[in-house]
Amino acid sequence: MSRPVFTAHTPDTAPAAARPTMATVHRKLGHLPGAVALMAESPELLKGFLTANAVFESTDLDPVAREVVVLTVATRNECHLCVAMHTATLTRHGAAPELIGALRAGAALPDPRLEALRRFTVAVLDHRGAVPDGDLDAFLAGGWQPRHALDVVLGVGTYTISTFANRLTDAPLDPPLAEYAWSPAA
Repeated sequence: MSRPVFTAHTPDTAPAAARPTMATVHRKLGHLPGAVALMAESPELLKGFLTANAVFESTDLDPVAREVVVLTVATRNECHLCVAMHTATLTRHGAAPELIGALRAGAALPDPRLEALRRFTVAVLDHRGAVPDGDLDAFLAGGWQPRHALDVVLGVGTYTISTFANRLTDAPLDPPLAEYAWSPAA
């Protein structure tokens, strides 16, 4: 249940500036996610997140690598909705259950290259971008390029918007995501 101060908008109740964005999301997904309905209160936030997300999706990181970044941010920021949503995405991409389980637990990944990516993402978060040389060197030694380091920063920024907005509004878990429900470890 969302916080009562935030309205889960419909296309009829949303601010006019949010309506075209909501319509695009509905057309693309076939439904309007609860988080989008809540973000619509601020058309700029909704459009900003979706625009940043589209740009992140166009980076040189492959789909599974992008999801490693997203799930690392989502678990770190304890966004139950983001973890469920991106678990579903990784599942659709055919990711191994061991990879998904490790990401959801914030544990080391079985693939060394993806583990280097996960660790670098954690370093970006922990050091607010001022990643120590050793962490950057380990990332590059893991098979990544300098541009990928910047792509990670884009992903961290994009999903900080999403995780913070979802937590602030107490965005609900949409029924199709119920099987991917997650809560932070105690």
